[in-house]
This record gives sequence, structure tokens and C-alpha cells, in this order.
Amino acid sequence: MPRIRRKPAVALAATASIALLASACTGQSSASTSDDASKDTTITFWHGWSAPNEVKAIQADVDAFQKAHPNIHVKVVGDINDDKINQALRAGGSSAPDVVSSFTTNNVGKFCSSNALVDLAPFLKKDGIDPAKTFPKTMNEYTQFQGKRCSLPLLGDSYALYYNKDAFKAAGITDPPKTWSQFAADAKTLTKAKGDSYEQLGFMPNYHAYETTTEHYLAQWSPTYFDASGKSNITKDPAFEKGLAFQKQLVDDLGGFTKLEKYRSSFGEEYGDTNPFNTGQLAMSMDGEWRLGMAMDGKPKFEIGVAPLPVPDDQVGTWGKGYLTGTIAGIAATSKKQNAAWELVKFMTTNTDAVVNFANAIHNVPSTFDALKSPKLQADPRFKTFLDIAQNANSTTSPASVNGGQYLVSLQNLGYDVESGKQGDIKAGLAKTAQEIDAAIAQAK
Repeated sequence: MPRIRRKPAVALAATASIALLASACTGQSSASTSDDASKDTTITFWHGWSAPNEVKAIQADVDAFQKAHPNIHVKVVGDINDDKINQALRAGGSSAPDVVSSFTTNNVGKFCSSNALVDLAPFLKKDGIDPAKTFPKTMNEYTQFQGKRCSLPLLGDSYALYYNKDAFKAAGITDPPKTWSQFAADAKTLTKAKGDSYEQLGFMPNYHAYETTTEHYLAQWSPTYFDASGKSNITKDPAFEKGLAFQKQLVDDLGGFTKLEKYRSSFGEEYGDTNPFNTGQLAMSMDGEWRLGMAMDGKPKFEIGVAPLPVPDDQVGTWGKGYLTGTIAGIAATSKKQNAAWELVKFMTTNTDAVVNFANAIHNVPSTFDALKSPKLQADPRFKTFLDIAQNANSTTSPASVNGGQYLVSLQNLGYDVESGKQGDIKAGLAKTAQEIDAAIAQAK
């Protein structure tokens, strides 16, 4: 979907703004939940979608809700980022939203711990909805924090490997790689040098490339970011050192950081026909499910293949897993119409037709078991890869933290230093970064 998300700079900005939310909202009790959802009322819904097809799709979802609940009128406000949401949740008042949706699952920990969004457990219990039986495991995980569920999944994103089938055939590669060693070999085979640049690069490994963040790479090692006490676990879990070392080796093998960065500067926009995978500059790309529809709209001159991202060689039995995230929906603690707001949240997140129709419209992964199995789900056969990843028990996400995604920013900054050669000792870098993460979390509590 054409929106900028989950990049470190965005995460940092969101974390900084949401830190202010903690001081304003921590300990704040929910507003009255005594409103009568059967009476005529108006609620306000804020969301972040801005592309015309997305805005049309979410409005269609709201229209279907209002048809089913004619007494509840919904005022929709789009193109709202987390900064604006945070400000409104702090301020409250008549112009504040009752229902919000966010693209930044990294902020769930802060939303929950600061009581900015209400605990949805009582609402779910009242209506007999069991989240474990309704939503896939990983989506259940990223919508709660320390036992408190302050949000529900509203469509999901899963990451996979896109590959140029024509380029594979020309290079004599018959199947997509299942392990990282196979991937590295294929990336080198697919790379065609052209002077001090490339005619075709097998894969752009650098972290500043589109979607190649540390968390997307590391998910394939199934890392454990925090220990049972909430301390950073990045020095204890070998997944982190192995993941960073693999990426650094790939950077070196494909031409080195400087050469790759020069080539990366020639890339077009991430969203659109000038994406380097679309243009044939890259033979393989790490990306989300929304890319398929966008790539096909551009009428590519080659056949696109989709497969799960590779896994470590000693975890080949887990091939098929991937990184998951998505959009979340919740109810503002400042809302005085929480029962009516719940009806909208419940409809958007658990009504099968609503979830399927929205997923079909914006090419996202449905976020309920029933929607994933619905015969109404319209998807290119290759899209099934993303649906399978969403339901794979080994798929992972970035865990919620009390200070949002700050720990991911710290880890990504280390990744930048490692790939560029600024930090040659990965173990030492991880130790320093772990201290930084723990200090930031302690300060946020």
C-alpha cells in the first residue's frame, strides 16, 4: 500500500512524540462507558490512509457499518499520523477521535501502558469474542502489551521475497532460495557488473534500501528481543549477531557498501513504476504483500515470482515463516461514547465480510481466521504466499515495548554502523546497544 511506514526515522519520530503521551496519560482512567449504543449518536473515526483507493475502501467499510447500525453516525477523518493521534489523545475534548487506527504497531506498548487507548478485554468478553480463536497468533501478539489488549488487528502485512522469474531462468536458477546461503549464492549469480556500477543487482542488501530494515531481516532468525525481566536480550540470543553478520557479508560480497550506496542512489520511488524491482535493476526484493498489486499495475516486462523469505540453514524446516505487522484499531480513553465506538471497532475487525472487502480493496492480508478462509477473498495465486505466512506459527513480529519502537531504532543504528564498517566488532556493538535500550526503557517507566 502506498504509504511510508516502519522506517527507522519514522519510528524515531513516532517514539519521540509518544513519549510525551506517557507523561500526559499514564494512570488516566477511561472515560464513561455508560453511553447507550442503541441511541442516535455520532462518533469520530481517525485513520491514516490517504491514497484515493484506500480512502474509498475505508469509507465503504464505514458505510457498511452505518447501514448495519443506522443510529450510529461516523465522522471520518483521514490522513492522520500517530503524532496527531497522540496530541488528540492527550487533549481530549469534543473534537478528539473516539476510534483511531494506526499503521505503527511499534507504538502498541505505549498506547497500552499509558492508558491512551482503553482495554478492550471487557468489550470482547461481553460479546463472547475469543481473540485466540479469531485472530492469527502473531497478530494477537502485536495488539497487546503485558497482558493488556488496547487494540485489535485491522488487516495485516506480511513480508516475503519477490523475484524476477525471467532473470532466474536466464541465470539457470530453477527455484527460489530457501536458506540464506542459497540466497547469497543466487544474489551473486544474478548480479551483472557494469563498470563501477551494475547492469543488474541480485539484491540490494543495504538497510537504507526499501523495506530492508533490521527487524525484517532478523525475523527469519526468530529472535527474542527481551528476556523474561524485560531487559534487552540482543547480546544473549545469537540470532542478532548472526543476522547482522550475514547482512554485512552480503554487502561485502555484492560489491561493498560504497558501491552499493552509489547504485541505490539511482533508484526511483518506492511506490510506483520506478521501483528498482519493477525496472529490472534488482532481481530480488524483500517487500510486503501490497507490492504485488502495485507491481502488476505497472505491467512489468518480466514474470514476477513470490516466495517466503529464506531462513538460516539450520532452520530450513521453518521455511515459510516471515515478519508480520499491520494496522491496528482502538478506542480513545478520552471518548465519552465508548460503547458506540466499540461497535465500529468490532465491525471493522471481526465482521468477515467487512475484513474481506477491505482486504480485497487495498491488497492487504485479512486479519481474522474466517476472512483468511473466505471464498470471497480475491487474490492473485501468488498472494497465497502472504496468507500462508500470516498463519504460520513460526512467523514473528517486533514485540511491544513501553517506549514504543525506540529499541528498534537503536538496533537499526547499529546495523548502519556495521554495514558501513564503522562498527567492526558486532558483539561489542550489540553490548553497547543493549545498554542503550535498557537505559531508554528504564527512563520511560
